[in-house]
Amino acid sequence: MKKPLIGMLTAVLVAGATALTGAVPAQAAGAVTTKAARAFDAVDFSGTVALSNCSGSLVRMPGSTGSDPGLVLTNGHCLETGMPGPGQVIVDQPSSRTFTLLDGSAGEVATLTATKVVYSAMTDTDVTIYQLDSSYDSIQAQTGIAPLTVSADHPVQGTDIRVVSGYWKRIYSCSIDGFAYQLKEADWTMKDSVRYTSGCNVIGGTSGSPVVDANTGQVVAVNNTINENGESCTLDNPCEVDQSGAVTVHQGIGYAQETYIIPSCFAAGNRLDLTLPGCTLARP
Repeated sequence: MKKPLIGMLTAVLVAGATALTGAVPAQAAGAVTTKAARAFDAVDFSGTVALSNCSGSLVRMPGSTGSDPGLVLTNGHCLETGMPGPGQVIVDQPSSRTFTLLDGSAGEVATLTATKVVYSAMTDTDVTIYQLDSSYDSIQAQTGIAPLTVSADHPVQGTDIRVVSGYWKRIYSCSIDGFAYQLKEADWTMKDSVRYTSGCNVIGGTSGSPVVDANTGQVVAVNNTINENGESCTLDNPCEVDQSGAVTVHQGIGYAQETYIIPSCFAAGNRLDLTLPGCTLARP
């Protein structure tokens, strides 16, 4: 895992992780318009955001409506108050963090502001989800930018993907090589992680980038780490552990955390409910 970056020109490492869809059904009345709901062309920067030290994206759940407060997805290790420790889960924490929203060509079109951290953890996954002070409808009316949809389906091996970094304004292209039963990095353990093919050689600052299915435009994972120099299970050098406990190291290969588990934890109105049937996110 890469430490979050401090400033555009520095790539400082932090003790933690790097830098972590089929077609949308016809929209119901009041549903937010999304890129995937229209004719999908190609993955670009539309809907991605730049944080002070990481990347992220403006996202909706499959059941979100236009009047719901917007959500921003990034990594747990990008949390402004410091990386959550193993076993630590943060919910409903006040936040006034800002995000720079990008258009398709990576132009900066607006500054979005959070009201709270909805969820943040580096246990089993590496995600932070922020709630914004504005709705999808108001953001789209102001900027013309629609959110990305978080797929509710498990990603598929071999899928053509794009890792879209709002921080660096760079898109990495590769495929899903497979899945790691457990991914261990320093003190943290993640489950069922996406392993990239070699094309996505991500760097510090790409933490939190949406991993987008190039065929559908939906988010299937969130970029979070890469094994930098071949060490095993150390900071910036994650290792894979299979069900028998065997350890494998893939030097130069990046990983992401699956996001299909997130929608099942959100009720109407983009309200987090960790007690919902099917919700498997770690609880406080």
